[in-house]
Amino acid sequence: MPLVEFRDVGYRIAGRDILAHVSFTLDAGDTLVLLGRSGSGKTTALKMTNGMVFPTSGQVLVEGRATTEWDPIRLKRRIGYVIQEVGLFPHFTVAENIGLVPKLEGWSRPDVERRVNELLEEIGLGSPEFRTRYPRQLSGGQRQRVGVARALAADPALLLFDEPFGALDPITRRELQQQFLALTRDSHKASLFVTHDVREALRLGTRVALLAGGRLETVATPQEFRRASTGQARAFLAGLED
Repeated sequence: MPLVEFRDVGYRIAGRDILAHVSFTLDAGDTLVLLGRSGSGKTTALKMTNGMVFPTSGQVLVEGRATTEWDPIRLKRRIGYVIQEVGLFPHFTVAENIGLVPKLEGWSRPDVERRVNELLEEIGLGSPEFRTRYPRQLSGGQRQRVGVARALAADPALLLFDEPFGALDPITRRELQQQFLALTRDSHKASLFVTHDVREALRLGTRVALLAGGRLETVATPQEFRRASTGQARAFLAGLED
């Protein structure tokens, strides 16, 4: 059974199709990158996965259950979510931000502390002074690392990334992309990753799903995508030559 399944999903607002007839699956260990121009529907599809938005036709299933049948809080806590703006609580320390969901889930204090320490090491912020810093005391790259750690804290099977590295400088962005690859490889988690950057899509995805005008134009491995002949795919691939 796929971890995530879109079954002929549509989303229509004021007579306009934001998504139409979108179908795909996502299994454990896979990274499906949703690639597309602004307004293609990729972020809407991402938000449908954790119940922030519900389809007006078709179904989105997580662990075999339609998102409309989940308790919304339980669904969101079972999924790690990382956004470009990070979304850390400014009045919480780094350790408090990372440990929030495990604490809400009823983990013991020693288990929360152990998990926070483990994740800080994994993201390269293992030095003790980082635990007590506030988000405003971190660089953009450090805040994004903490955001990833918070998404991983309760050990969810599924991770959602909404253009998480788009606002970072090229060097930091490449470093975090490499860290993302290591984390997903070692943890065997499923990831749904939104980007408009074809280089990032081909670097990070086990498959690339190209959305155009709310429709799924192609789903392919990075190697297959490089040979794609559809108009939108060729337009993105032309950017690799710049």
